[in-house]
Amino acid sequence: MIKLVATDIDGTLLVPEGNFTENVKKCVKNLCTKGIKVVLVTGRMNAAASLIAKDLGLDTPVVSYQGGLIKHNEETLYERCLTESQTEKIIDWADSENIHLNLYNDDILYSEKKCYEVERYCNNLHTEYKISAFSDIKKNKVNKLLAIDYNNPEKIDILEKELPGIFPELYIVKSTPYFLEFSNKEASKYCAVKFLQKYWGISADETLTIGDQNNDIALLRAGGVRVAMGNATEELKKVANYITDTVFNDGFVSAMERFC
Repeated sequence: MIKLVATDIDGTLLVPEGNFTENVKKCVKNLCTKGIKVVLVTGRMNAAASLIAKDLGLDTPVVSYQGGLIKHNEETLYERCLTESQTEKIIDWADSENIHLNLYNDDILYSEKKCYEVERYCNNLHTEYKISAFSDIKKNKVNKLLAIDYNNPEKIDILEKELPGIFPELYIVKSTPYFLEFSNKEASKYCAVKFLQKYWGISADETLTIGDQNNDIALLRAGGVRVAMGNATEELKKVANYITDTVFNDGFVSAMERFC
């Protein structure tokens, strides 16, 4: 019996650059009515993810920053940040590669300048940002750093394979074809779901995990029922034990009807 549904947002519940369908909203409400805990597990900021949870009528902890932060309302249940030295090392690398970085410190998004990358990112996710030289920011609670390259996704693929060898102390994962995320080694979706399973006394076999991108590989591995969306990456589908329909055809709803 499924007691916990740990779900990604973008490309899983939410159509890219779109809204939730009424079927998805109704499905989430039905799961909650049955007493199943539905938890959003996302790479998004907590501030943004919490608004989505509210829109879906959820009153469960929200997992943000790929698993680096778990908050329930204003209470922090779990947090893993980058150190200042790790942050500086990533900034120096991005400068040498001439690649754009978003820096998230204490749930605030910073960019060193107004540019196409940060504007497109924030417009798509309906998120605000601040402009500041990274050298002027007190890097005491860096949730993550996000490298963005909209023009050359092949470069992101290459970097995803190369960088763990350069930064073995970090968790590095591709969250979309254009995004590469840097965070604490214990800031993964796997670690976050395992924390919640222990917190609630729920086993892996009682957990359904569902997602669509490579950063959801860690998420799926935390569940007994591992669902990949029909629009998922091939890498994620290999980890899944069930592949549902695409996000455009309410694949999340189909999976819930089958297993919950």
